[in-house]
Amino acid sequence: MSIQKRLTAAVLFLCIVVPVSAQEHQRLSLETMHDPTLYEAFSVPRVWWLEDNSAVMYDTRLPDSVRTLERLDPVTGKRTPFVDREKAAASFRALFTNGNPPRFNPVPQAISSDGRYGLYLINGDIFVLSFPTATFKRLTNTPEKEKSALFSPDGTKIAFVRGTDLYVVDIASGTEQRLTTDGTETRLNGTLSWVYWEEIFGRRDIGYWWSPDSKAIAYLQSDESQVSVQHYVDISPWTPTVTTQRYPKVGEKNPDVRVGIVELGSAKTTWADIAPSSYEYVIRVDWLPDNKSVCVRTLNRLQTDLAFRFVDRATGASRLITTDSDSGWVNMSDDLYFLNDGKHFVMWSERDGYGHLYRFRMDGTLENQITKGPWGTCSVGGGAYWTSQVVAGIDEKNDWIYFAAREKSPIEKQLYRIHLNGNGMQRLTKEDGTHSITMSPNARYYFDRFSSVTTPPSLALYAASGKRMQTLAEPRWGGYKTYDVQTPELMWVPARDGFQLPASLTKPHDFDPSKKYPVIVEVYGGPSAPTVANSFSYSAISENVLANEGYLTFKVDNRASTGISKKLENLLLYRALGEVELNDLVDAVRWLKKQPFIDSTRFGITGWSGGGSNTLLGMTRSTEFKAGVDGAGVTDFRFYDSKWGEAMMKTEKENLKGYEEYSLLRYAKDLHGKLMIIHGTHDDNVHIQNSWRFINELIKADKLFELMIYPMRKHGVGDPAGAEHLNHVMLDFWKRNL
Repeated sequence: MSIQKRLTAAVLFLCIVVPVSAQEHQRLSLETMHDPTLYEAFSVPRVWWLEDNSAVMYDTRLPDSVRTLERLDPVTGKRTPFVDREKAAASFRALFTNGNPPRFNPVPQAISSDGRYGLYLINGDIFVLSFPTATFKRLTNTPEKEKSALFSPDGTKIAFVRGTDLYVVDIASGTEQRLTTDGTETRLNGTLSWVYWEEIFGRRDIGYWWSPDSKAIAYLQSDESQVSVQHYVDISPWTPTVTTQRYPKVGEKNPDVRVGIVELGSAKTTWADIAPSSYEYVIRVDWLPDNKSVCVRTLNRLQTDLAFRFVDRATGASRLITTDSDSGWVNMSDDLYFLNDGKHFVMWSERDGYGHLYRFRMDGTLENQITKGPWGTCSVGGGAYWTSQVVAGIDEKNDWIYFAAREKSPIEKQLYRIHLNGNGMQRLTKEDGTHSITMSPNARYYFDRFSSVTTPPSLALYAASGKRMQTLAEPRWGGYKTYDVQTPELMWVPARDGFQLPASLTKPHDFDPSKKYPVIVEVYGGPSAPTVANSFSYSAISENVLANEGYLTFKVDNRASTGISKKLENLLLYRALGEVELNDLVDAVRWLKKQPFIDSTRFGITGWSGGGSNTLLGMTRSTEFKAGVDGAGVTDFRFYDSKWGEAMMKTEKENLKGYEEYSLLRYAKDLHGKLMIIHGTHDDNVHIQNSWRFINELIKADKLFELMIYPMRKHGVGDPAGAEHLNHVMLDFWKRNL
């Protein structure tokens, strides 16, 4: 599920920023929680590596008046200005003769790998900043908006999408070339349909890939003409209008997607010769280092078989190299690396039940498994949790591959290295907690953004050996100290079979163990979507607001959501929103109810998106909760998109019984406790149909409930007015019902 696949009520508390003096308010509340000093704890410099293995840094901790892009030499640690800030600003203003330049962020959307240019998308047009000369240049000036812009590898051109066609512009001359001409409302070139943008590429609208020689582009062409249309009513100004969205629901027609390779010189496209009947989804496209071929990864409709095919750039001829499979479904991965020896590639797979790295020969023969053990690798940085990139860097000269994993603990992210033959694994990061790694191109240095549940984020530069070279930002508490914000306590809760469930509990600063406290359980629960982690989290702010109102906040991950293994994740196969999630949730709640400081009669539950679904699951199929708030939850996976819903539940053809048995609609009649349902009418992710259908079942069963509808809001209800209103609505609900 999607933007807010993990969005809970806690996160919604953070949407409004209203300056409030820390000196005036010492107690966190809905009004004071937006004090900017609270968010200082999360501010660390932004960093980018360049191809020469130096770095660019933007230090957000510096005052705005002196903040600028800097170059960092990892060898000497010296920081120098990367661009003349004032000259660049004057150059930008000079482009607008009307004297009214638009506002722009000094941080570019992208930096060319050679460090010459910064790319800016401003009001739908493309600008570049020459860092050496501190001069701006406008490359497009059109009524249509440009999007999905990317530098060519040699830094001389920028590709982009206008409308539904792919273009390229030369930076030096400003000459623009249209590479595709057949884009329409339903034929998309180089840009993604909703289901690809959301579920396959993790909300990155990049449907094309530059060749290493910067002379060709591989791209996706999507035909959405047969995809079903969803409708949203616009209530303003007077007569309602309707907007539409192409959205394939479970069992329905997906977009037809094929891969083309277009040459910049001729603008001629060569189509990959892959039989459409042999696949349902194009998952990734990767260029081979020789510029002669691309590797196209395709997935079948049931998502159980992933094929790797090499496609010839000149002819489009394809050949199957290898396959990967899973009895449940194959997860998305960005990890595919062709080694410089020209004889091997490295890929990621969960074929042994855990996420690990494997080395193959170029003909598809398995050379060896690189990482192995009863633990999984994990994403080395950020991004959507349902896609991952576990490799931080590869140093072939010294025979090391660097990767992130949860080997030490399921709730931590640590950096490791290992030889390509699978020997000599070492853990490089030492502190308990979460390490997000960005490694230099030559794999000699890395930046480590570190935090733990009790330590705010810091940033440091390390040598590849794990030796700290330079601390760039120490942990900073900001308003956390002023408001005495309490960080969660991490714990492990036993399920009925002894499985240890990761959990956290946030108590007030004046916690009294002799009192009996009500509890609000915040849940998400999707496959490999953990909410409990040994990392510093924004949610502590909203949890402390609740603590100051007398509530403890409890989080727990069911075993399928922990991210420990694919074996556990596959427990949801054919039975999402069923016993796996429910039993672990109930076991954790019953364990907590036995603690002497807990009021076992006052338990609430809340969650957004997948968490909304699990809220309804707990409110209808158990009697553990006195009250619950469901935010935009899926109530029947037949209402959700094909890619996500069919991964676990397949289609009705394979699993009609499962859809009927695990639909929350059939359990609405069993609602126990006070329920509030919240949904935005323009939610293009979890359609409001989910709530309407559940509500209809509540009405049939004569079950009372509360409803809060947010007109024309999408999945997150994220506008300032809506978010502030939602904060008050939810707290009011808890006060009245818990």
